[in-house]
Amino acid sequence: MRLIRTQHHEPPTSRQAPAVELAGVTKTYPGGVRALDEVSLTVERGTFVAVMGPSGSGKSTLMHCAAGLDSPTGGRAFIDGTEIGGLDEARRTELRRRSVGFVFQSYNLVPSLTIEDNILLPLRLAGERPDRAWVSGLIEPVGMTGRLAHRPAELSGGQQQRAAIARALVSRPAVVFADEPTGALDLRTAREVLGLLRDLVDGLGQTVVMVTHDPAAAARADLAMVMADGRVVETLKAPTAAELAQCVTTLETE
Repeated sequence: MRLIRTQHHEPPTSRQAPAVELAGVTKTYPGGVRALDEVSLTVERGTFVAVMGPSGSGKSTLMHCAAGLDSPTGGRAFIDGTEIGGLDEARRTELRRRSVGFVFQSYNLVPSLTIEDNILLPLRLAGERPDRAWVSGLIEPVGMTGRLAHRPAELSGGQQQRAAIARALVSRPAVVFADEPTGALDLRTAREVLGLLRDLVDGLGQTVVMVTHDPAAAARADLAMVMADGRVVETLKAPTAAELAQCVTTLETE
């Protein structure tokens, strides 16, 4: 399975700024609960990064702040070289539409729309015309050939997630955030979806940041960050599932 480059596409790796950058980011909720504690990280373009950690470790809050879905209490967050903190809600929404793709555990496809319309939805919301050469180059590799006229309910969970991945890519974002993307899938289908995410990085130079509780899923990444108590406590390059499982188990028993 290989994603197709088109002559109209400027690979994300050709841009200069990191896809995502956090500098001393904190997030404190009412009552004094600190979900993130001065987290700093840089996600270089064309890399696959996994974020793991026990329940309550801050990994979902990290993704929300890094993706511009939530505002940090302190520190600075950048997407595609633009600082999120200086933007009002309208400009933050515009930045997400332009530079961020999302893949969720529950797919979040619109039931009343066809698969084609679901894939093209981010462009239509942004008032942009689809680049048909780019869209055509996505359909076959993600396995949607012959499925574009279907509604989501007519597809399997794995097929719906593939459509969701195509939707995340259609605007050619600087980064795709995947939140437990295989959590609702069986093992075989999960492996196929993870293989597709891996191929986005290897074949397109796409940047992927994935939050997961699954060591086997995180082992597909180039870099895995393990969180505890709102901090990144371990960073593993080319991690193995066994290393990640041991790391998380140790944190859960401490």
